[in-house]
Amino acid sequence: MNALAAPRRLLLLNPNTSVSMTALVAGHVRAELGAGATVDAVTARLGAAYIASEAACAIAGHAALDAWAAYRARGTRPDAVLLACFGDPGLFALRELCDCPVTGLAEAAFLQATRQSARGRFGVVTGGTAWGPMLVRLAQGLGFAGALAGVHTVAPSGAQLAADPASALPLLAQACRDAARALDVDCVILGGAGLAGLAARIQHEVPVPLIDSVSAGAQEALRLTQEAAPGALSATPSGEGPAWWGLSPELAGWLTGR
Repeated sequence: MNALAAPRRLLLLNPNTSVSMTALVAGHVRAELGAGATVDAVTARLGAAYIASEAACAIAGHAALDAWAAYRARGTRPDAVLLACFGDPGLFALRELCDCPVTGLAEAAFLQATRQSARGRFGVVTGGTAWGPMLVRLAQGLGFAGALAGVHTVAPSGAQLAADPASALPLLAQACRDAARALDVDCVILGGAGLAGLAARIQHEVPVPLIDSVSAGAQEALRLTQEAAPGALSATPSGEGPAWWGLSPELAGWLTGR
């Protein structure tokens, strides 16, 4: 990665409330982008410590918008936003509100997988059984329904896997081998913020290329920043629209243009 070409300022937005998860992902993103990038890492102020259900994912979308508004209220404008959850909660709403390019770990990994797959087919391995149908729906919404051959989940959540990598590595390696064989794919995404860096550690045990969703997210944020024309996005609301109740002052202010 060319550090000089990296975004001047990347906002890494973690939509769950785990500060340790934010630090884990931020460390990997900084290493990926190099010293030429400033990475501002922000943790959600509300919601679940780890997103492992439909309800937690829905609340995380609100948390992502709230975290964005609180960050912008400080007067800082990033060159790109990376939503640090393999599930991209709030992605479309953030794109509506943000005045810079936005991507998420899942979208970025899907894009990288289709670009490097000869047949345009890929599989996903991730932690937490609830994520299976959730990721299938996300792939459909992002336009990857035909490319995603299937999702293999392991029972431990990403947070549990991150907390015990010695046990996680053989479990994930087997899941990736199973996915590669059963799904007949050219590559497998090892998806999850908590799984950052693990793909490289098990690649030698898997017969197809593995994609690290955090690495893919950093690279896609870089690409978006390079392609975006300066000042091309101006998403600050005009002040017109519905009244809002019960939101943080920062989010209410951002939504109403105050």
